[in-house]
Amino acid sequence: MRENFQKILIYRLVNLKNEFYISFNVQQEQIEYAKELVEYSLKNHPISNIWDKEKKEETEKLRMIGTLGEIIFADIYKLPRPSRSFGAIDGQDFGKDFQLKTKTQTFNVDIKTMRRKDNRFYKNYVLNIPARNINRTDSLTDYYFCISLHEKDEKTTASLLGIVSKKEIIDGKIGILYKKGTKRKRADKTFFTFYEDTYEVFFENISRPFINKRIQSLPSFKKHVLR
Repeated sequence: MRENFQKILIYRLVNLKNEFYISFNVQQEQIEYAKELVEYSLKNHPISNIWDKEKKEETEKLRMIGTLGEIIFADIYKLPRPSRSFGAIDGQDFGKDFQLKTKTQTFNVDIKTMRRKDNRFYKNYVLNIPARNINRTDSLTDYYFCISLHEKDEKTTASLLGIVSKKEIIDGKIGILYKKGTKRKRADKTFFTFYEDTYEVFFENISRPFINKRIQSLPSFKKHVLR
């Protein structure tokens, strides 16, 4: 049963064009579980983060976002939840948050979660992926799955944008590489500077998320079209 589901999930994750994305409310239990993992991570992480020199106070916030994204992905696709957050002594996964297997195929998926002001997305919005994650020789990632979180009226909404092939980024088929120090203009006309070499992948180049009747039956489920 699980093998058949993963076979369908793998096929659909990597073969569907981005016609839409989905969203639903994050449960308080998911948030609390993520907090537990992050608290352990903060107490046991032996490696400094690249942003620590300028915004170390954001470490907990960024780990919380990433860990919650992994929990959401696991729950929506009925996969085992993560048992540790980045920073646990044995929590370095080298870009393999989830491994999907069938009898003939194995794919490693790295969940990329970001926080935004709302969940109205346009085709020219981007997923940022640090170049070091893509180019490191010990990376185990085959695909990146994009999730966005936003808060409103004391509720957290998760939007699942879909999946991106690391090979297509390396081969130059999708994504644009911006070097460290490059100044970029956001859609809201504010500016930011890259702290490290980073790839930007347009949302229109992301393959849409797989959905089935169970997912569509979730109380807060919504389907959206990229603008």
